Parts: sequence; structure tokens; C-alpha cells
Amino acid sequence: MIGTLFNVTMILVGCTLGSVFKKGIKPAYHAILMQALGLAATVIGINAVVQRMPQSKYPVLFIVSLALGGVIGQALDLQGHFDKLVGRFSGGNLAEGLATAILLYCIGSLSILGPIEAALKHDYTFLFTNGMLDGITSIVLAATFGFGIAIAAGVVFAWQGSIYVLALVLKSALSTALLNEVTIVGGILILASGLGLLKIKQINTLNLLPALIVPPVAIAILQLFH
Repeated sequence: MIGTLFNVTMILVGCTLGSVFKKGIKPAYHAILMQALGLAATVIGINAVVQRMPQSKYPVLFIVSLALGGVIGQALDLQGHFDKLVGRFSGGNLAEGLATAILLYCIGSLSILGPIEAALKHDYTFLFTNGMLDGITSIVLAATFGFGIAIAAGVVFAWQGSIYVLALVLKSALSTALLNEVTIVGGILILASGLGLLKIKQINTLNLLPALIVPPVAIAILQLFH
């Protein structure tokens, strides 16, 4: 868990620095930072999909995952509950920024593979690298949305901690195929978040979040018939 603690610390440090900078940033600069974040999220999402799609053994699984996950998320109204919860503590567009932060921090190859490498090989390289990247991202996010972005640090700890524990328990069950499918779906969600920040298309990204659960369940079921 050393790597995860470092990752979380870097996010908190970045949010602190970003919130300090926020006070002296004019509205025009906030706007350009939003555009920069939107472009970055869009490129990161596209890159994840383009890199992993050729390696996919289940080419249509991401479609099923998004459709099924979207129905589940809409039924649970995850976006609505999240917006209300954040709205109690802060006004403005913190909910949008926080959703983007959580996706950027959690749904990436380094954030998923890092805890697995740490658990199975005691190799913290991915997590240390991810921590540095998240620290820089946190500065920009907090400068745009405020210190409330730091809430995402708790989500990162729970996310990477869960993967770390699961990797220890399910050593033989983890496969490259599973990681590929989860990364593809995650990349699409990050892309959706980027489109929202750029005001191209507002998508209820959090309602699509259950799509990440579909690949592990689907692959586990498919393997039962092999």
C-alpha cells in the first residue's frame, strides 16, 4: 500500500497548491484551464481505447457493458445522487470536476495495473509514476474547481486498495483480457467526461460507471463454459 499512499498524498498536495493558485486566477484563465482539462481527458480516453482495442478478445463486450451499465446507473440515478451530495457542501460545478477527477485518477492503466504489480511483485514503479501524474493533474483541477477535488483522494485510496486486496486473493483469476476490457470501457468514460468539459456533449458519465463491473462478470461467466 506504499504506492497508493504516495498517490493519495500527491493528490492532496496538488489540490492544496491548486486551490492556492485559484484565488489569483481570473475567470478567463479558469475557462482556458477547463478547455485544457477537456482536451487532456479526451486524448487520454481515446488513447486508452486505441491502445487496448486491438488486443481485445471480446470486441463487442464494451458495447454490452456500456448499455447494461448505463441502464443500471440510470435506474440507480447515480449522477443525480452524486450531484445532490456534492451540492450540499459546495455550489458551482464541483460535481462535474469531481466526476472528471475520479475518472482520471482511477480509470487508467497505471492506476489499475499499479496495485496489481504492488500486490504480486512488490513493484511500486507504476504507482509512483501515477502519483506524480495525478499530483500535476490535481493542481490544474483544484485551480479550476477548488479544493473540493481532494475528495477524490479518498476514492482513489478505496479503489486502489480494493484492487490490491483482490489481486492478492485472486492471483490466478486476473488476466490480460480482463484488464484490456476494463481499460477500454474506462477510456470511453474518460472520453465522455472530456466531451462534457469541452461543452461538446453533456453526458451523465456517472450513470455509465456500472459499465466497469460488466466485463469482470461477463468474462467470469464465459470462462465457466470453456
